[in-house]
Amino acid sequence: MKVATAEEMREIDRVTTEEYSIQSLVLMERAGLAVASMVKELCPNQRVLVICGGGNNGGDGIVVARNLHNEGFKVNVVMLAQKDSLSPDCSIQYQIAKKIGLPLEFRNSLNRADIHGAVVVDAVFGTGLVRSVKERFADIFASINNSGVPVIAVDIPSGVSSDTGEVLGEAIKADYTVTFGLPKRGHLLYPGAEYTGRLFVEDIGFPARLLTSSGLKVNLIEREVALRLIPQRPRYSHKGDYGHILIIAGSSGKTGAALMTAKASLRSGAGLVTLAAPESLMDIFQSRATEEMTLSLPDSGNGMLSLRAIEKILDFAAQKADVIAIGPGIGVSPDTERIMGELIQKSTIPMVIDADGINSIKAAADLLKKARSPIILTPHPGEMARLLNQDADPNASAMRIHDIEKDRLNIAMEFSKKTGAYLVLKGAPTIIAEPEGNAFINTTGNPGMASAGSGDVLTGIIPSLLGQGLNPLNASLLGVYLHGLAGDIAAKEKGEHSVIASDIIDFLADAFCYTA
Repeated sequence: MKVATAEEMREIDRVTTEEYSIQSLVLMERAGLAVASMVKELCPNQRVLVICGGGNNGGDGIVVARNLHNEGFKVNVVMLAQKDSLSPDCSIQYQIAKKIGLPLEFRNSLNRADIHGAVVVDAVFGTGLVRSVKERFADIFASINNSGVPVIAVDIPSGVSSDTGEVLGEAIKADYTVTFGLPKRGHLLYPGAEYTGRLFVEDIGFPARLLTSSGLKVNLIEREVALRLIPQRPRYSHKGDYGHILIIAGSSGKTGAALMTAKASLRSGAGLVTLAAPESLMDIFQSRATEEMTLSLPDSGNGMLSLRAIEKILDFAAQKADVIAIGPGIGVSPDTERIMGELIQKSTIPMVIDADGINSIKAAADLLKKARSPIILTPHPGEMARLLNQDADPNASAMRIHDIEKDRLNIAMEFSKKTGAYLVLKGAPTIIAEPEGNAFINTTGNPGMASAGSGDVLTGIIPSLLGQGLNPLNASLLGVYLHGLAGDIAAKEKGEHSVIASDIIDFLADAFCYTA
């Protein structure tokens, strides 16, 4: 499913009315009916308070109220606007409401009696809001949020930016949101996702061609997408058909990261996994590795990789491996920086780079453009900020984690287009961006996954899927979805507070079974 900005949705509205001759009042009627049906299903037999603004979102709200009134609900409508400021369609709905005797009044505030014991339908601002809400609206929204009553938002909770998910001063925190045609970015990006509650996307008559246009660059990763991407395993096959993954990971004190990456790769279906690590640590790895093979690499003397390792890595990759995964726990040193530069420019097989592999990349934008094979980067926001600050104007302010989180979707898209690398920006939600300009928002995962080693598990899953024949984009999409789903299953079984990274590996099998 595509995800729209406010501007993209306005264009869909315009084309629907102007080119397809579907009148805006028809769309408004269908939107209001969809929300009214949801109110009846979710909150039957309760008094309803519909709060409306003066725009078309307010018109939707009046249609909701009118339909519930006709069904016998006790409904009150408070218009938080001036009568002479209503949009043309909202004004028509107001005139209809008056004729049927719907209780409706224009006011600047609400009181406790209005809210107490009611279901609140929020139809104040909709998707067009771009500036902070005025103080009187902020007070109204805060009083609703503090009341504890159920709230159903029309299109998007009032006060949430539909493009970024930012709360514009104060916003209504909905239990449910009913949106139309397509989800909006603000429904899925935090903090807007938290204010949206449970999201319902309703068809109100937009032509399907408009909702699936290639001009809409952002998409959701849903179960149906993951289902189509699961690699098939013919009966007549052997381990060599499912990829040989070379995992370069670990340093003194960080051997666990390497082992989790390797285990996750095997659990995700890789045919063969070789774990390459500093030679001084080989006794540790050989004593704990079972299904994995090992490759001893030259050591710098302190339990970290030496620059001399590059020749051995490239030789092994050229002769035996199908994919390289590098970074978990390797540490950062002048040698790891040289190794990353050499690998990116010389490797002829796809690479997945994470953690210290990312931190060891210098002049990222220029270096990544020189890659001879596809590169997938999997940074968390801190690593992403370091990547971006390498190439920033020295006079510009440093990119901070806060800046990344505030605009993670656009930042990911711009970086991928600029560098030619596939980007998996981990977090809530995880964003996948490809060089062609498309981006994908993951729908799985939970706060329990905010635990050491969770990212190392993902670094094992994605190369495993590459080795099984998926292209870099599809391996990233399916890998992120399965990783989050395994975390969701783990949280359900153990509780979010008790999930650890190895639990995600343990529940990968369940994630594959659920998806299939």
